[in-house]
Amino acid sequence: MENNVIISIQGKQSFQAQEDDTIELVTEGCLEPDGDEGYTLTYQESQLTGLEGTLTTFQIEPDRVTLLRVGEVNSQMVFEEGRRHLSMYDTPYGALSIGVNTRRMRSDLSASGGSIEIDYAIEIDHALAGQNLFRIQVREKGPVLKQ
Repeated sequence: MENNVIISIQGKQSFQAQEDDTIELVTEGCLEPDGDEGYTLTYQESQLTGLEGTLTTFQIEPDRVTLLRVGEVNSQMVFEEGRRHLSMYDTPYGALSIGVNTRRMRSDLSASGGSIEIDYAIEIDHALAGQNLFRIQVREKGPVLKQ
């Protein structure tokens, strides 16, 4: 699997009575067609995200995005606008059952890149644990410039 795209991820987490937490990550990854209208986007997590040793995969379909993580952290989260999905989140400290309630989801991808935006809430034991917003930009990796 050759890294053929540059992925820019901006994530914002909002918790009650706390300041928003924003992370930004730019990394290389792979974008491949998957089925008639879908794409698979993969990248290796780094020490920066705290998930080093984990492969992250987004399976993008017209009305659903599935986030899979395999490695140090194992999880599957399903995002479908207006729907709530239960997910398992397995960490080195133990497993959690979480609810993912997707408020808004937009995906505009082609073989050369595009964008994904997901606005969702996380629930732990049916209590709101935080509001999250993912913005992902994908673009083709340009040629390496030699000096």
